[in-house]
Amino acid sequence: MPVAAPAAWLAVASLAISTFASVTTEFLPVGLLTNIAAGLGVTEGTAGLMITMPAVMAALMGPLLIVLSGRLDRRTVVLVLSALLVVSNVLAAVAPNFATMLIARVMLGIVVGGFWTFAPSVVARLVPEHLMPRAMSYVLAGISLATVAGVPAGALLGDLAGWRMAFVVAAVVAAVVLVMQLRLLPRMPAERAIPARDLLVPLTRPASRAVLGVGLLLITGHFVGYTYLRPMLDQIFGLSPSHITAMLLVFGVAGLAGTFLGGRLVGRSLRGTPLLAAAAIAVSLLFATTFGGGLTGAVIVSALWGAAFGLVPVAMTTWMQKALPDASEAGQALLVVTFQVSISSGAFVGGLIADASGVAGTLRLGAALAIAAGAVILVLARKRRTVVQAVDAVDPAEHPACPAR
Repeated sequence: MPVAAPAAWLAVASLAISTFASVTTEFLPVGLLTNIAAGLGVTEGTAGLMITMPAVMAALMGPLLIVLSGRLDRRTVVLVLSALLVVSNVLAAVAPNFATMLIARVMLGIVVGGFWTFAPSVVARLVPEHLMPRAMSYVLAGISLATVAGVPAGALLGDLAGWRMAFVVAAVVAAVVLVMQLRLLPRMPAERAIPARDLLVPLTRPASRAVLGVGLLLITGHFVGYTYLRPMLDQIFGLSPSHITAMLLVFGVAGLAGTFLGGRLVGRSLRGTPLLAAAAIAVSLLFATTFGGGLTGAVIVSALWGAAFGLVPVAMTTWMQKALPDASEAGQALLVVTFQVSISSGAFVGGLIADASGVAGTLRLGAALAIAAGAVILVLARKRRTVVQAVDAVDPAEHPACPAR
């Protein structure tokens, strides 16, 4: 049963800050790669493993932690993950060599995979069902806020005080989150242990399979293009470095706004929200390849694309919750895997296309995948209307087994 509203929203806030801290930590090496590589005596190519390792671990650990957690109180699980985030940052800050740094990043991958698997079910137990989409939008807003503020601030701090200090500050933020959650999260006993075979349940239900399929198409399409966002702004729109930085900020701020908007829209239309996201992503990518050029076009594309993808995490998370209410944690675990696979495959395929046909080719492919995701949603909506019409056509007097409505 949800706790009292004020305490519930404070608990949700602690989860939102946890999102900010974990995503900031995950992408700190993006802005500090050269510094860390030099400090630990490795090449920049090798240092790139700091980004790859958490993504791989997150994909693996989401499903595994569902099984290993058994009947553990979900409050305990979240607290352990938050404590591990503190340890990961401290270990990264004091790492004497690159092997130690990779151990810290493996720990981070466990945190990321576990947090995104358990967070939706935890939020669902904190607030009433009708407030779930809004609460999740607050939690997921930490992703955009980390992109807009956390990662750039970490890069600036690393330049001013050294890359180790950036991880120290991240550890302090994570420690504050841990203290907040110790005080704010209520006990949340697990209803039952989830055996490994239950992880296959999302693959056996048409509704959850649809969520995973749409997610795979839509998120891959986004990352096919997003990986080359900076080259797009440079090569297609011809922007200066300062204008490119401004557009990256526009993209991040729009994504933050889209996340909050998504929390409201998905409560009104479960499938309409990801459909809107797919359409907006496709339009923005095609606009870039067709009408690209100049600062005005860059602002339009950055704002529309950023806001559109801001809708996606909250829309897909809520859709999976509704599609699989009796096995929500298993559904979220596979959704985490879908996100991580889509990120990795999108970046990889985008690289192949960029080498073969340039940045414009990656944008066209991303648009095509977004259109395909939208088409799947429309087909699902049409099938649902057909079923509803068929049920409405049944005369309860002739079929007593069908309750009158």
